[in-house]
Amino acid sequence: MSNDISSYGKIVAVGLLSGGLDSALAAKLLIDQGIEVHAINIAMAWGCGRPSRVKAIADHLGMPFKSIPLDDSYLKILRNPKYGFGSAHNPCVDCHIYMVQKAAEYMREIGAAFVFTGEVVGQRPMSQRRRCLDWVEDGAGIPGRLLRPLSAGLLPLTIPEQQGLVDRSRLLSLEGRGRRVQLDMAQDLGLTGFSTPGGGCLLTEKVFGARVKDVLARGCDSINETAILGSGRYFRLNDDAFALVGRDQPENEALLHYSLDTDYIFRTYEFPSPTVVLRGKNISAEQLSFAAGLLQFFSKQRDGLPRSVPCWRKAFPEGISQVLAVMPLESALAPLWM
Repeated sequence: MSNDISSYGKIVAVGLLSGGLDSALAAKLLIDQGIEVHAINIAMAWGCGRPSRVKAIADHLGMPFKSIPLDDSYLKILRNPKYGFGSAHNPCVDCHIYMVQKAAEYMREIGAAFVFTGEVVGQRPMSQRRRCLDWVEDGAGIPGRLLRPLSAGLLPLTIPEQQGLVDRSRLLSLEGRGRRVQLDMAQDLGLTGFSTPGGGCLLTEKVFGARVKDVLARGCDSINETAILGSGRYFRLNDDAFALVGRDQPENEALLHYSLDTDYIFRTYEFPSPTVVLRGKNISAEQLSFAAGLLQFFSKQRDGLPRSVPCWRKAFPEGISQVLAVMPLESALAPLWM
């Protein structure tokens, strides 16, 4: 019996499921060949990727599903990716390598035969050019065991195809950025709930990327510290401190959710206002007053007298103190705002 077939005669594969259409269709092409597909999703710390959406797709296709969070080793990629950044702070090739490495680890753990992705040759300008696909396979350390079902006909034979575990004639030869074939397939399959084609990673957005770069330059040493950066208005107070101000109720709740135990929370129900999170080392009384001022400045009390604002450490919600707001000048906020 081949080492690529499980003891109970099933061919098993591990697929990276993003929540988008392409990876779902890649999985479906293999499921239709009788292959047992296990889906994994790399859960990004700042919330893009939507594991709940991915799980819904996995459930729809009848696949076991596992969510794997980013670990702190990802910070090295964000600081100095081997293959560089895109137009923002997006290390797309190195990120793909990281994800495929995680899939390969899971492949070995469950005794699967190969890893697959929903990549399409030429679909994305940075990460899915032909040579980039080779870089990902080599960097992940699984030569010959990374299958791209949607573009397989354009790529060299993989080991599972050579061994007859996968029927290459039932795979596709898609290329470029068009999505008509995929959308027609999704309609035929009744597949819904996938994310917008081409959408997604916050690191491709210049503002978010600039925030990540900013905290990395000032000693961020945990991926969890970056999770909060996707929400609110961002103000860099000094090298050791920054504040985030919610713009609406979902962002207010996100700031609370992603705040760290050592963060200061500013929130009041005495007048309509945002939530403010202040993070830093050796926070001064002046910085506390400034953060309270940000709360009032972005509320309907901007033109009123300075108000006292409740403040507490995330880990000690019972330790509430009142901080008198020091209202910032609008001109002074501009150089701090990112």
